[in-house]
Amino acid sequence: MAEKPPLDGVRVIEMGTLIAGPYAACLLGHFGAEVIKIETPGEGDPLRKWRTLHAGTSYWWYSHSRNKKSVTVDLKAAEGQAIVRKLAATADIVVENFRPGVMEQWGLGWEPLSAANPSLIMLRISGYGQTGPYRDRPGFGAIAEAMGGLRYVTGYPDLPPVRVGVSIGDTLSALYGVVGALLAMRHLQQGGRGQVIDVALYEAVFSVMESLIPEFSATGFVRERTGPRLAGISPSSTYLCRDGSYVVIAGNADSIYKRLMTAIGCGDLAEDPRLAHNDGRARHNDLIDTAIGDWTADRDLPEVLAVLEQARVPTGKIYTAADVAADPHFRARDMLQSVTLPDGKQFQIPGIVPKLSETPGGTRWLGPKLGEHTQDVLATIGIEGAELDDLRARGIV
Repeated sequence: MAEKPPLDGVRVIEMGTLIAGPYAACLLGHFGAEVIKIETPGEGDPLRKWRTLHAGTSYWWYSHSRNKKSVTVDLKAAEGQAIVRKLAATADIVVENFRPGVMEQWGLGWEPLSAANPSLIMLRISGYGQTGPYRDRPGFGAIAEAMGGLRYVTGYPDLPPVRVGVSIGDTLSALYGVVGALLAMRHLQQGGRGQVIDVALYEAVFSVMESLIPEFSATGFVRERTGPRLAGISPSSTYLCRDGSYVVIAGNADSIYKRLMTAIGCGDLAEDPRLAHNDGRARHNDLIDTAIGDWTADRDLPEVLAVLEQARVPTGKIYTAADVAADPHFRARDMLQSVTLPDGKQFQIPGIVPKLSETPGGTRWLGPKLGEHTQDVLATIGIEGAELDDLRARGIV
């Protein structure tokens, strides 16, 4: 008999749009939580229309909102707010990513929701957090990446800062939000009360900036953009091969560095006592990078990969989406899941991370139609029949 998912029986009410809050709820849904997504009647989450569409709905939506139930409620209407309060009274977790104060304006802030449900956990994701002088500013992941320090150090030193190719600020915030929700659930199990998890987008980015502030605080050093190199850690960079391909080589551990230099025929650099440890290699990084770059420039990518893999040096080509889709390791690890839309269209979505040996997550269904579960979910709080018909007729649900 299969084990129940670890979050079986956990009810999550998701209010918010686009990426950070919805992705946090999506992750909870992967592992069995009942995720009830509140959407505006007739409109829905804007993500439904972002990027490439199929039959009017984005492929991103189908993946990002898998395992969720869509319930339409007008949050600006008093009756809609009352519906959400009833749902929150039955919930374990409420997820929201509106600007601070919006939920309070709707009567859906922490005080009234927790008064009705003392065990409630409320995950609040916003640009700048629920407190502080910037709390009322609108904040998107792109701005958080800039404020958190990531944009400044990304790119080449002689060019403007660039962005990472995905919404990394939103994703990091969602991950921290899920960690917070699980910690709060553990607190409840230990006899505690419900609580608020306050995640700021810029703080989620800032928290992964490694030595950025310790180095500045101690020495005044401001980390700059270094292109493909990993600043202060050598060797770790991207190198051009003879066939025009690029390869990433990370030989920055002492023993790996020796194997790398030996494999590319630079035994003198492998044994150079100045380069035995990272601090010395960092001072002579140009010398090392030149030797590696000269070696890769004389070889096609397959040969470079074969030689360095044989030498047990971490190395890899830079994958496109096509490379990912064709890679046997992704398939072997179930990271490419084939799914089918109602009209028979097939495509692939990312698999589940992390992988639990006893209670793995899964995709039970794809992102739902707008309002697909309104009737079933509202029936659980006693709204059905003529009352539901009246609410629908007036555009409340």
